[in-house]
Amino acid sequence: MPGFFDSPLFSCRNCRNPLALRKDLLSKNFTAKSGSAFFFSDAMNIVYGKKEHRQLMSGSFTIAPIYCSNCGEELGWKYLRADVDKQKFKEGKFVIEKSKIIKEY
Repeated sequence: MPGFFDSPLFSCRNCRNPLALRKDLLSKNFTAKSGSAFFFSDAMNIVYGKKEHRQLMSGSFTIAPIYCSNCGEELGWKYLRADVDKQKFKEGKFVIEKSKIIKEY
């Protein structure tokens, strides 16, 4: 049976804390504060900031900032609620800035 670390994963660039599995990567075509970002169905080893309402490029959302549970680096956000029906698919999913993570094998 394959182990947890047998497939690629994404880790915090700052401290190498594992954050997301390759199998949970949904898209590489997102934009965040620093530029390019990845869209994940799940993330691990994170802590949440205070939820907030934010106007993003694709609409209005309630989000929670996410941080590395090890070093506290701000990574991106989790979509909690979308105000527009066509954006509901993002609810419960994560945006992590590409500049904050590294891919490991």
